[in-house]
Amino acid sequence: MSANIQDLSPKSVWGYFYDLTRIPRPTGHMKEVTEYMKAFGNGLGLETLQDETGNILIRKPATPGMEKAKTVILQSHLDMVPQKNSNIEHDFLTDPIDAYIDGEWVTARDTTLGADNGIGVALTMAVLSDNSLTHGPIEALFTVDEEVGMDGAFGLKPGFCKGEILINCDSEDEGELFVGCAGGADLNISFQFKDDKYIPEGDMAVKLSLTGLKGGHSGVDIHLGRGNANKLMCRFLKEAIAGCGARLSSIEGGSLRNAIPREAFAIITIPGDNAEIL
Repeated sequence: MSANIQDLSPKSVWGYFYDLTRIPRPTGHMKEVTEYMKAFGNGLGLETLQDETGNILIRKPATPGMEKAKTVILQSHLDMVPQKNSNIEHDFLTDPIDAYIDGEWVTARDTTLGADNGIGVALTMAVLSDNSLTHGPIEALFTVDEEVGMDGAFGLKPGFCKGEILINCDSEDEGELFVGCAGGADLNISFQFKDDKYIPEGDMAVKLSLTGLKGGHSGVDIHLGRGNANKLMCRFLKEAIAGCGARLSSIEGGSLRNAIPREAFAIITIPGDNAEIL
């Protein structure tokens, strides 16, 4: 297999995908990638529009003889989930993704890759740029800020798109068509606790780090049984507090509501007479 992502087949798809990995595009920061998409559409000589929300629409006319076919909308989203491991310095607002080929997979070093939904965007770009295809009218809709609140989709206004059929290019499997989506719920939980201002003399402070988990998408990977760093840390703390009288000083884990936490950290204090358990 080629060592360069741009040389993978089909080259047009992977070339566009690699370009997207070079553009910082976390949710809420869409300026650079929408400008890139407008330049792409205009460069092909295709009608290219942007609505008030920031969504990009590129229209490709039908090939001769296919003008009466129904217009098909190919939809994908431009933003990505910005998550990284704690052992690296990476600024999702300025730094490109360090993508590479690992065996049969394209992946990223210690960050999310952005294939959700960069690969859907790249596939659609390949369709728009390929003049050898026979097709009816195509509208390529690239929505913004999907990962947090579906803001781009919710911001669409009637009339921006003309097509009657929409294919959402945001799945994980080739050759399969899905009807439905992953669900989710937001929970706000509060509880009472005793706030101690001082640590008793002789107590030992310990930082606990849980790292190296696989993580994944909270919707499509949740059934795989992957470890949730927050849950595992809390289970451990429950046993530690019950077993040796440890007290919790701080806890944090995960960074995004739609990603399975792969790291968690806590600081606890342990009474001096129990320090031998370390």
